[in-house]
This record gives sequence, structure tokens and C-alpha cells, in this order.
Amino acid sequence: MASLATDITDYLEWMAVHNYARTTITSRRYYLGYFLEFMGRLELTDTQHVVKEHISAYQDHLYQLRQTDGRPLEVATQIQRLIPITQIFAWLRRQGRITVDPAIDLLMPRAERALPEATLSASEIATILAVPDITRPLGLRDRAILEVFYSTAIRRAELIALTPRDVDYARGTLFIRSGKGAKDRYVPIGERALFWARLYADLSRPRLAGDTNPEQLFISSVGTAICKDWLSRRVHRYIQQAGIDKHGSCHLIRHSVATLMLEGGADIRYVAEMLGHARLETTQRYTRVSIDRLKAVHAATHPAASLNIAMANEICTLYPTLQHTT
Repeated sequence: MASLATDITDYLEWMAVHNYARTTITSRRYYLGYFLEFMGRLELTDTQHVVKEHISAYQDHLYQLRQTDGRPLEVATQIQRLIPITQIFAWLRRQGRITVDPAIDLLMPRAERALPEATLSASEIATILAVPDITRPLGLRDRAILEVFYSTAIRRAELIALTPRDVDYARGTLFIRSGKGAKDRYVPIGERALFWARLYADLSRPRLAGDTNPEQLFISSVGTAICKDWLSRRVHRYIQQAGIDKHGSCHLIRHSVATLMLEGGADIRYVAEMLGHARLETTQRYTRVSIDRLKAVHAATHPAASLNIAMANEICTLYPTLQHTT
């Protein structure tokens, strides 16, 4: 009988053979590792011995788990860790390695439909963009990174994976290769972001690369690829240095771009395409943030949105102590 650890390794190899995105395989390995560790605490190493109750115990463990700051795992994080469990046992069942899928009836936690905690205004983003010291190679690189994020709303991992050949200065596009779901796409990039990207590529990147020949467009101070966590910390620091007290980093800019475009009248279908959303419902949550646009529509269309000033003043005369201040 194969061990659970062996089955996980075989499943990940199968994913690679079937051309799953590298990021998907990495995340599955990460989350299945948590599950394997938990099963080890229960002294369960044989896949055949895992039953529904063990899966439920793991789900309860995720619910009870607390982070270092004492906060529970977000529902989205719990779901993120549970989905690979359902996927691998379904695969094991299809492969004939098990006869009963213990995770087939697993009921996922109800997903939260929360709004993004905050979005940035255009003026706030302009303040953030002005923070990096563009007289230094690293500052010029960071300004280019922020400009590309702001212009394209691409994901953090997509920006890190960009190569110089992915930027088409003539057409004004970025080529996103193997984005989320292993899908390629083109996204528009504005002239201003292209200006900063070219300035960085011509002046700063050669100095950072030195004798190395990095594949990535944006590189570290020693010419290597930048990592995701470092990039998040870097962008968050610029937000703080701009004097903006809002939680978030790279994804905060992505949220903000989607919201600003929708408020500006962009068709949601085009915004979804730009963001690389497979489902329109994923983009629709940004429409709930656009309260200024909703207020404008309400004022223009609702029959009771406006106040008749003459009527208000006449009513106020009936009550001497009541003053109309509109």
C-alpha cells in the first residue's frame, strides 16, 4: 500500500505532466504539506486508512487554528487549504488507488463576500508614485514597478515573471505568460508606464544586472529575481511613506485600479479581461465599491433624490425654531 506522502508526490507529478501552472502545483504542494503534517499527528500514514472523520477533523483544526497575532484563519484561507484535499482524493479515486473518496461530501465553509478593505484614490496613488528616489537605480526600478502595477493592474506574480521581451513599446501592451490558471493574455499599458519601464530598462537594469544575465525584467540589487514577499513589503512601505494609513500592498493597487476604471465608466467585461478574471462575478465585487458613481446615478434618476428648496423654505416658516440650512 502506498503512503499518503507517496500519493501526494505522485499527484503533483501528474499535475506537472498534464501542464498545470507551476504556481498551482507549488500551492498544492504547500497546502497538502499542511494536511500531511496533520495526518502525521494522528499517526495516519496510509492513504487507505483516511476516512471522512479525519477530513472533518482537519477542517475543524483549520477553523480553530490561530495565527501568530491571535487572529483565526480567514474563511478564504481555510477554503484554499481544503480544496487540494478534495482534489487529490478525487484523483486517487479516478486512479483506482482508493475505492471510496473520504472528501467527496466535504462541505466547504461559506465564502465571505466582503468588499476590499480599502481602495486608493487617484491622488493617493500619485503621492505613492512620487515616493521612490528616482536618482538612484533601485528607486528608478521601484518607480517603474509602481507605474506598471498602476497602469496594468496585473498580479504580483505576473509582474515578477515579466521579461524584457514581454513589453511591446510600439503596441502599448504587456504579454502575461502563464498567468493564473496557466492562461496567457495581453493587457494594455499606458504611455507613462512605458516611459518609466524603458527608463529603468535602459539606465537602471544594466547596473543591477552586472555580469549576470537575468531573464526577468525587474531584478534585485544583485541581479536576481525578486521574491513575492519582498515585493509586498516594498510596496507597503512606499504606501506608508506616502502617509496613507490603508492596509494592503500590491493587491491594494490592483483593487484600486479596477475600482477607478469602473467609476470612470469602463465596461465591466473589459475590466474583467484586463484583470485576467475567468468569471465576471469575480470582477463584479468591485462595482460594489463604486459608491460615488452609484450616488451620481441615484441623483440623476431617483425621483426623490433632489429637494425642492422653495417647498423646504415654506415648511420651515411654520416652525420658527427650525432653520433650513440646505
